[in-house]
Amino acid sequence: MKKYIFIGCRLTALLFCFTISKANAQEIPKDTALLIVDIQYFYFPGGDAELVDPEQASQNAAMILDYFRAYDQPIVHIRHNYEPGGEIHRSVKPKTGELVISKDHANGFRDTDLFVHLTSNNIGTLVITGMQTHMCVEATTRAAADYGFTCIVISDACATRDLQYQERTIKAEDVHYSTLSTLKDNYAKIMTTREFIELVSKNYN
Repeated sequence: MKKYIFIGCRLTALLFCFTISKANAQEIPKDTALLIVDIQYFYFPGGDAELVDPEQASQNAAMILDYFRAYDQPIVHIRHNYEPGGEIHRSVKPKTGELVISKDHANGFRDTDLFVHLTSNNIGTLVITGMQTHMCVEATTRAAADYGFTCIVISDACATRDLQYQERTIKAEDVHYSTLSTLKDNYAKIMTTREFIELVSKNYN
């Protein structure tokens, strides 16, 4: 049943994306790249580090990915070196020719070629999706902003988990939104999937 729900949601997302992109969308600026951070199987049900509702976040990330592919825009898949479950999830599986960068740290720029790749391709704006909101997404976004990139984090295309601090449990929703609140304005513009696509359709710049 979950498989059919996933497929149905993805089809709905694709139809929405197709309707906007083909009807009245403007091209995404050429200096804009999509970063998909660590959407890997170990974060999904049955994985070693299962998150809260990773399926919905991955579907939204897939929707953004489809939009970038439609306009042949730069896409970077980032994956954390971890097994088992280290393969990039099927919802955002890279196509031939799309760059995949492997990392050993939360920050996607640390000890990788990400900065060189982006600057050599004259990228100035990053649209960021991924997992976990409070770890690799946050670390990569902060680093990108410090390097001078303009960052847009797609809030509903990210997911995280409950955290434990001493005797307290911090719910995933609180972790997610508190992280977004600290990134907002100083480090990134925060948008939903629909807000981003609608903005692009109104000649995003």
